[in-house]
Amino acid sequence: MMPDDEQILAEVNLMLVEIIGEDYVLGLHIGMDTYFDADLELESIEFVRLAAALTEHYGEQVNFVAFLADRQIDEIINLTVGDVVRHVAGCMAISTAGAVHG
Repeated sequence: MMPDDEQILAEVNLMLVEIIGEDYVLGLHIGMDTYFDADLELESIEFVRLAAALTEHYGEQVNFVAFLADRQIDEIINLTVGDVVRHVAGCMAISTAGAVHG
C-alpha cells in the first residue's frame, strides 16, 4: 500500500528529529510549509543525511540528490518539507504504477 502525504510527512519528521536532534525540534511544528533553511536552519551535511535516510527508508526510486540537482540555488534555499513529501509521494506513485504495469 502506498503511503499518503500525511504518513510521509510523519516519517520525514522522524528523520529530521534524528538528524537535527530532538532538543532542536522541541517546540517546533514541522509541517508542509516548514522551510529547511529559514525555519530548520538545516546545514548541507544534514541535507546529505536526510538524502541517505530517505533512500534507506523508501528505496533508490526516491533519488533526493537528483531532485536537488534539478533545482536552482534559490529553489534549494526555499525548499519546504512539503516539497520533499510531494517528491517522495510522486516517486512512490511512479514506482507503484511501474510495478502494476510492469
